[in-house]
Parts: sequence; C-alpha cells; structure tokens
Amino acid sequence: MRIEKCWFCSSTIYPGHGIQFVRNDAKIFRFCRSKCHKNFKMKRNPRKVKWTKAYRRLHGKDMTQDSTFEFERKRNRPERYDRNLTENTLKAIKTIDKVRSRREAKHIEKRKKGKKAQVMREAVKELEQSISLVKAPSVLKEDPSLTLPKIKVKVSQAQAENQPMEE
Repeated sequence: MRIEKCWFCSSTIYPGHGIQFVRNDAKIFRFCRSKCHKNFKMKRNPRKVKWTKAYRRLHGKDMTQDSTFEFERKRNRPERYDRNLTENTLKAIKTIDKVRSRREAKHIEKRKKGKKAQVMREAVKELEQSISLVKAPSVLKEDPSLTLPKIKVKVSQAQAENQPMEE
C-alpha cells in the first residue's frame, strides 16, 4: 500500500482517495481533496495559504529541521526482513517517538516564550492607558505625573458648519 502526499497541503493521500492531475509535460500532481485541487487551479502559492504545511514550516509554526523526520522518507523498493532487524526497528521506532515528542514539546515552549513577552507589553500598555481606573482620583490629583497629558484640538467655524450632526 503506497501512501502519497498532497502536492498542495502535504497531507497524506490513501489509495483510492483524492484527485490526480496530469499536466501536458507528464508531471503528476496529486491532491487530497477538491479544496486543494481548486486552490491549485486558481494558481495559489501553498506557502502563502495559511492552512498548508508549507506555510506553517515557512513561518516557524512547525518543526522543520528534525532528523527524526528522515525516517518517513518514501521507500519504493521492497526489502527482506529478518527477525532481529524487525525487533531492532520496533525498538528504534519507540525511541524515535520519545525523541520526537520531547523535541516537539521544546519547540512549543520556545514558541510560547515569545507570546508571554507580547502579552506583558500589551498589559503594560493597557495599564498606562487606564491608570485612572486602578488609582484613586485623589492620588492622581496629588501626583500629576500619573495622568496622561491633555491635548487640545481647535476646530474652525467653517469645518463645524460643513459636517452634518449625528444623532
């Protein structure tokens, strides 16, 4: 059983599923569903469409340089297996899964770290803008440095007449 990859979104295509498109130069494009096929016909770039694996890899959302992914390469020729080789392969698969899950957790933590700093900056900005809600008005009168500077805007008489009143 051969499992193919979708040309557009890189998801797996099982036998009997998906759409196959053959161009005039005999290049074969396989698509997992009509959504991918239609996007290909619209000449969209998979690296610019947010739900594809190409976009996620390009923008650092997924892990790309991980040596454990080399085990997923396509192998087209059949091989003979003996009992020892099969046993060692099954042990290796377990250790590879452990390594991959550990690396994935580390990758997720690394991505979250940048998010925490951004959330903190937004919280500080929000606090600066609405300090009057946190501090009592009497404290703000005593220490004017806590308040935001007041800006005066001049409106000419001609501008005020030209604009209709809103209700």
